[in-house]
Amino acid sequence: MIGELRASHPDSSSTISCSSTASSSNVALQPKRCISYLTMQTLHDMRLSETLCDASIVLPDNGHEFRIHRVIVGSCSEYFRILFTTSVPSEKYHVEIPGIPGSIMEQIIRYAYLRECELTEDTVFDVYAAADFLLMYCLTEHCSVYILDRLRLDNCVTIMLFGRQRASKTLYEKARMFILKNFPLLAQTATSENELLQLEVDDVCQLLADDMLNVREEDTAWEFVLRWIDHDPTKRGKHIHRLMKTVRFGLLNTEYFLDKVKENQYVLASEDTKPLVIEALTFLYDLEMISTKAMKEMKTPAIATPRLPHEVIFTVGGWGEGQSQSIIETYDTRADRWIKIPTEDPAGPRAYYGAAYIGRHLYFVGGYDGVEHFNTCRRFDMVQKDWQEIAPMHCKRCYVSVVALDGKIYAMGGYNGSNRHNSVERYDPQTNQWTLIAPMGSLRSDADACTLNGMIYIAGGFNGHECLNTAEMYDPHTNSWSPLPPMLHRRSGVSCAALGDSVYVVGGFNGLIRLNSCERYDPTTRRWTACKEMYHQRSNFGLEVIDDMLFAIGGYDGVSAIAYVECYSPDANEWLEATDLSMMRSAFRAVTVSGLPNIQDYVHSNKENLINELNQHRHGMRNASNVVVASTSASDIEDELD
Repeated sequence: MIGELRASHPDSSSTISCSSTASSSNVALQPKRCISYLTMQTLHDMRLSETLCDASIVLPDNGHEFRIHRVIVGSCSEYFRILFTTSVPSEKYHVEIPGIPGSIMEQIIRYAYLRECELTEDTVFDVYAAADFLLMYCLTEHCSVYILDRLRLDNCVTIMLFGRQRASKTLYEKARMFILKNFPLLAQTATSENELLQLEVDDVCQLLADDMLNVREEDTAWEFVLRWIDHDPTKRGKHIHRLMKTVRFGLLNTEYFLDKVKENQYVLASEDTKPLVIEALTFLYDLEMISTKAMKEMKTPAIATPRLPHEVIFTVGGWGEGQSQSIIETYDTRADRWIKIPTEDPAGPRAYYGAAYIGRHLYFVGGYDGVEHFNTCRRFDMVQKDWQEIAPMHCKRCYVSVVALDGKIYAMGGYNGSNRHNSVERYDPQTNQWTLIAPMGSLRSDADACTLNGMIYIAGGFNGHECLNTAEMYDPHTNSWSPLPPMLHRRSGVSCAALGDSVYVVGGFNGLIRLNSCERYDPTTRRWTACKEMYHQRSNFGLEVIDDMLFAIGGYDGVSAIAYVECYSPDANEWLEATDLSMMRSAFRAVTVSGLPNIQDYVHSNKENLINELNQHRHGMRNASNVVVASTSASDIEDELD
């Protein structure tokens, strides 16, 4: 509002622009005035030598005096500007500012002259507070950026409380959202020194009651409640009733509730908790009944309403019912439901494409619609919900492998209708340009790629003659590819994803059958290790990571497109079933997106009817268990290996 740092390099060509508070309403319409850094440094040197200074700032706590130029300090601080222009003459030239240390005032004045100051994690809060008092909005913004760049598990609570104290919506909301998103880690490491345990009951209740509390299992919230009370049971035990009202006991299993909640010492010691226990037990009993046999419909109560996820999986288009599709579905992992999104691409459907996201944009690269192989690319704005054409690639590519890394999109290999590629292109959203970079060591289409520790890994595929068991790694710093040890199986139509410190390669087609096998690559040992097999064999399917689990979505099983979804937990080395897609389809990509400000637009909205929906789905699956649905898939220009 008052000042904006444009450049701070100490040379004569560097410029700094500063907008005046007096005409802020017209700033956007006027060209910015610039002043060179060298000029600002000269003015700062004049201050240090007290040349042409016309006022003093005095700190009465220690008698320290700073000689200044009123016009410079007043232009950056609304407090000083008003003081210098409206006060009695004696106060215009001699200003006393109590309560600010000399080292902090030195940084304040330095910023007024140079638009820079020396911040540390020990001083930034004091500088912010002083700048806030002096109405130096540009410096408070500068401090906010510094603080949020260093937002971590060990300081997020401090920043949230500081933001609330200083009435900074930005600091408070971003730190609070960080706490909600990382709550499992914070709760797990809640030692006696942990700031989360120091919070007052009002703050704890507000966090636990929030829909955005990022807990996969509700027992995480309950166990934190007990840990918080245990920190000072004499004073905190009396809050058990209030805290219990923030925990969604209907999301727990009955055995856990009976053992860990109903019989807890704090719960037993409070008469006020009995209605809450009865309410939860009644619901859990009804839930067991409705899940085992047909019962009348029941609404989802507040104690069983799923929280909102911080991440959702997008799946777009693909191949189903004998043609390319435009359907968009998102997966709400908390509700275990797929949601149809009505904003389909007006340019038409595509399958066998590559996809990735950067910020608020989903990118769709290349592909095939049953007639044409594309070099065109589309971008979906997930906030504005509109589509835009971006620059086309140099080559037509379906069966292309796509990843995002460091703000750029990489498109690798693919098939143009005649030939397979080993070429690679990189897209820069800032310039809207594709650039050819170092080619891979092998021709490959129908492969898949992921990123891990700043590197790109690509595995499997088809070279026009055989399915591949080879894999490569790309280093963007050296623009070079390196071969990896061969996989345990040949895989075309494969999917891969990074989870933890490993690359997982799942499913695919080996030239004879679709696979349900999985393997994991460890970059430190350079070895492939077999993992638990999926329930369903599949190729050309979506694979993504959410909640530290792999989700395998849809695909082609050799007979038809499928809608089955299953998730893999590396800790348990086990696959679990999840809710199916609404449509049997293959040849699409899944992309996990986090941090959307409008995440509510992509999650299950009819929470009140969720239990009935899940029960209907469960009984529907039982009734359909003996029905075989045959659906032709144009699948596989490549999987047929002609």
